[in-house]
Amino acid sequence: MSNIIILAAIILYLGMVVWIGVICSKKNSDVGDFYLGGRKLGPVVTAMSAEASDMSSYLLMGVPGLAYLTGLADATWTAIGLALGTYLNWLIVAKKIRLYSHGYQAITLPDYFSKRFGDDKHVITLISAALIVIFFIPYTASGFAACGKLFNSLLGFDYHAAMIVSAVVIVLYCTMGGFLAASTSDLVQSIIMTFALAVVVIFGIVQAGGMGAVLDNAKALPGYLDMFHTHIAETNSSGDYGFFKIVSTLAWGLGYFGMPHILLRFMAIEDENKLKISRRIATVWVFISLIVATGIGVIGLTLSKNGIIDTLTGSESETIIVKISHYLSTFNPVAAFIAGIILAGILAATMSTADSQLLAASSAISQNLAVEVLHINMSKKTSMLVARLTVVVISVISIFFAKANIIVARISVIAISIIAVFLASNPNSSVFQIVSFAWAGFGVAFGPVVLCSLFWKRANKYGIVSGMIAGGAMIFIWKFGIAKLGGIFAVYELLPAFIFATLVIIVVSLATGKPSKEVMDKFEEVRNMSK
Repeated sequence: MSNIIILAAIILYLGMVVWIGVICSKKNSDVGDFYLGGRKLGPVVTAMSAEASDMSSYLLMGVPGLAYLTGLADATWTAIGLALGTYLNWLIVAKKIRLYSHGYQAITLPDYFSKRFGDDKHVITLISAALIVIFFIPYTASGFAACGKLFNSLLGFDYHAAMIVSAVVIVLYCTMGGFLAASTSDLVQSIIMTFALAVVVIFGIVQAGGMGAVLDNAKALPGYLDMFHTHIAETNSSGDYGFFKIVSTLAWGLGYFGMPHILLRFMAIEDENKLKISRRIATVWVFISLIVATGIGVIGLTLSKNGIIDTLTGSESETIIVKISHYLSTFNPVAAFIAGIILAGILAATMSTADSQLLAASSAISQNLAVEVLHINMSKKTSMLVARLTVVVISVISIFFAKANIIVARISVIAISIIAVFLASNPNSSVFQIVSFAWAGFGVAFGPVVLCSLFWKRANKYGIVSGMIAGGAMIFIWKFGIAKLGGIFAVYELLPAFIFATLVIIVVSLATGKPSKEVMDKFEEVRNMSK
């Protein structure tokens, strides 16, 4: 009976987001509306859409799982890095990217890069669009797979069927309502995610015997509550969490400067002067949510010790909220319905990121590659149709990745990064690990480019192209090569690759001469307009 009630709550949620898509579909008249919402987002929707699309399933699964296994250090330093990155991104980048993208009449990030650096041959557009597709398709695939696993593990539904149904719902409201539907549904999804976090943490504390019992259990574990040590569950011992590890973890915050789906929210706000309100809302929500998510991991460990839920190991630890919700559902029908809403929160965390990724990848193909690189002329009506069809095609490819074995995936779509596909398709992969790799990829490929485009007039297209390629390559080189040396080299690949990409942009730009007078005059014109 409880499973039926849970399913009803989830169906209610899915129906609601489709309805949002139907409503928003009436407000899309061209691709500018479809991909950027006509730059009409209010401050609250902008803030919560940006953070909901940012805080994917790793908020409700990855962070609690990390805290459950290793204690406070890793999860808390990560949370601090993300909170700082959120604030600085809103403070430094948000207003400028809104004004500059408008000044250059750009509706996508690759389009902005191309116009900013006078790239008439659209090389920057091609490379940046390709990078978006390379990283977003497997990332989206992992989201679809997470939906399938949720329904399969909790309700016993066929994995493939559940995954496809979840993907179809996302595709429906994205193809109908575009960016506005995704942003509006993200607001709703952030509310559901907040509700899920609040209920789980309160219920968990009560069932654990109070906060005192939670803390007593944590204190008994070596290094568990120490910010400079980490708990090793296998040996019930502690390990050092040194300076380089802390710096490495804080580097998560750098990734924000290069996230296409977050930067698009900045570009879409109706009034750049309202970004201060958005910044405050976003920063507070992220900070509190990450603290609560970390706390759920600590509480969950106490519940395991008391025999209320199973003891979880490895990637199983990321199902902690699912386990707590299932236990809640056994009390009564009302509790089961609440559990359904909590599980809908996990879907919301996944879907709020997947919808943004679908639209970003779709715009990269239908707008940047088809129109700007291949010079395919389309009417307004045709452009809208192509935009919607591209969302569907990308979704189909992502579904294929999520359900196919790795060998078939490699053979079928050679253009997609092999390693990224592996990370996204492996059912035993940690959500946190998958997200960290994709996060590093985008942060390095686009972060230095965004900052240089906004703050350094001297940067040229040769430096930008070199920085993108060098940064993307360094992600793989560091993670799968240099990091294996250990010691100070075992840092999160985002940090050294970000520094390397920035240096490459600077060195190559200085070595290849100043941008044309036209490019520099346009930059000054746009900068003066933004003052």
